[in-house]
Amino acid sequence: MTAKKTARDAQSRAWQRMLSGRRLDLLDPSPLDIEIADIAHGLARVARWNGQTIGAHIFSVAQHTLLVETVLRHEMPRADQRMRLAALLHDAPEYVIGDMISPFKAVLDGHYKAVEKRLLGAIHIRFGLPPVLPDEITQAIKAADRGAAYLEATELAGFSESEARRLFGKDPGLSDSVRRDYMTPWTAARAEKQFLERFGAVFA
Repeated sequence: MTAKKTARDAQSRAWQRMLSGRRLDLLDPSPLDIEIADIAHGLARVARWNGQTIGAHIFSVAQHTLLVETVLRHEMPRADQRMRLAALLHDAPEYVIGDMISPFKAVLDGHYKAVEKRLLGAIHIRFGLPPVLPDEITQAIKAADRGAAYLEATELAGFSESEARRLFGKDPGLSDSVRRDYMTPWTAARAEKQFLERFGAVFA
């Protein structure tokens, strides 16, 4: 088999069939092939922390994105709908490529990031966001993401508070009731449902 044929065959398999019936090309994703129902379904079944969390269920990426959007609203009460939508979708490519933990990303070259960036750009376009967000929005979402990671690390993933502070920063200071709810891993069905409900509230 020639190298050229191998490359062509590999490219022809670089797509995934979604439950909606869409066929999403990972190398050249089209916004027209992206459906929010597929994103919600997939993220609700992808585990954060490689599944190394306490509880009867995985702590899903869908639940994490809802937590990040909640932290963002807590830290920036005047955040507009565009910023809240971007926070909710910040990990949306993982419905296709999974949640690779940061230490493993660090040992890879740039190919993973390139695929992730293209997917996120297509997702943004599909839902009315710019393919690349303004830097201030990106930084605000990253700060909320770190706050969510602190909570997950200390309450679900076995990190000490000092270790979590060193890696992720400070506790975001959510109310006890909100904190208890989010720090209890939900079923996939609940995570999917709540993700879709919140999407409906911020996508206008």
